[in-house]
Amino acid sequence: MHLKNDEGEDIMKLLAVTSCPTGIAHTYMAAEALKIAAKELEVEIKIETRGSVGVENEITAEDVKEAHAVIIAADTKIDKSKFNGLPMIEVSVKDAIKDAKGLIQSAMKLEKKNTYVDKVFEAKQEEKKKITGAYKHLMTGVSFMIPFVVAGGILIALSFAFGIKAFEQKGTLAAALMDIGGGGAFSLIVPILAGYIAYSIADRPGLVPGMIGGVLSSKLGAGFLGGIIAGFAAGYVVEFLKKTIKLPKTMEGLMPVLVLPLLSTLIVGLGMIYVVGTPVASINKAMEGWLNSLSGGSAVTLGIVLGLMMAFDMGGPVNKAAYTFAVGTLAAGQPSTVMAAVMAAGMVPPLGVFLATRIAKNKFTKDEIEAGKAAFFLGISFITEGAIPFAAADPLRVIPSIMVGSAVTGALSMAFKCTLAVPHGGIFVLPIPNAVGGLLLYTLSIVIGTIVSGIMIAALKK
Repeated sequence: MHLKNDEGEDIMKLLAVTSCPTGIAHTYMAAEALKIAAKELEVEIKIETRGSVGVENEITAEDVKEAHAVIIAADTKIDKSKFNGLPMIEVSVKDAIKDAKGLIQSAMKLEKKNTYVDKVFEAKQEEKKKITGAYKHLMTGVSFMIPFVVAGGILIALSFAFGIKAFEQKGTLAAALMDIGGGGAFSLIVPILAGYIAYSIADRPGLVPGMIGGVLSSKLGAGFLGGIIAGFAAGYVVEFLKKTIKLPKTMEGLMPVLVLPLLSTLIVGLGMIYVVGTPVASINKAMEGWLNSLSGGSAVTLGIVLGLMMAFDMGGPVNKAAYTFAVGTLAAGQPSTVMAAVMAAGMVPPLGVFLATRIAKNKFTKDEIEAGKAAFFLGISFITEGAIPFAAADPLRVIPSIMVGSAVTGALSMAFKCTLAVPHGGIFVLPIPNAVGGLLLYTLSIVIGTIVSGIMIAALKK
């Protein structure tokens, strides 16, 4: 909430971060100097200090939303991602002490950007706030797992560029790429997923039983589904042990390094081997068989459902459920028709709103037309959330339109039997040899869905 001056007008709000290598004197001297200068210039300022005692007065997403600019006065590395492209001045901590007033005056002159991309970022941050409970823990695991799937999938696709079976020749580059991607990155997918689900629940003590449970899941054939079960089991077992085991104060140091890892790993490991492994492996095998047997109408129906889910809430729980299911189909290391349909369908909503702003310019404001250009770049990057500002402004016309377009794309991708070896990247993975199976038809699927959505939005828009 902004402060107001005597005339009832909003006072400009600035943010600042101060940090020095030792975190003792200069961090707080710079903060104090900025505070005094801001008061003199009648500017509201929130200063996050990163001293020897840790982060104090931490800047929140709400602060970033309200702020005009940010001053980084630091001689240490500061993560700037949370500032969401705010105009920024970066100086050493000593400069802030010497000329705090000049720094604030310079920050006041910076022009704040309020772009379409900012709105998308804010929508994503709001969505993150809503994520709680089991869904939050699952998404934590998935977010840590995805880079392994991306790196492994691209390396496997590159090995296929030398020939589908070229990796069977030992000592060749194709074999090396397959070893790195398939034997290295892909072997870690399930352990990372399970480990970070457990980490989200129980913090660092959850990592050991979670990852070991994930390794056992892979060995037992329980795969992605078994990894999810192992992760949740590990996290909640550790939480239970934390609450029930009480050691004398002199022995408390043994809890995180001996007691919790040993007992939780034993419980989760035995559970995976004797209880979970075999039945989940059977379910996993049945699911793989079902996906492999999909053809004709059943494949198209699945494509329609996945497309509708991807567009329904654009990055929300329904969208993420479809995406997580698709990523799971890549865990075996083979290109997936489901992954292809999901990425294609997820690109359509922002591309559809871009097209609508091109073909029906008279129905959109100048700002919306400019925003459409940003939506295009988000769309080709497979950032479905790029359509959120348009959908929020006119949900009854935009959401049904993008859902229909995404459903068409998902259905066509499945009907054409297009495959995808990586879980993200938009059009930027298309040139990679063998990353996409049926490249021309895949591109056509995206184009047709985009046209359907664009025309529907343009026709329905008043």
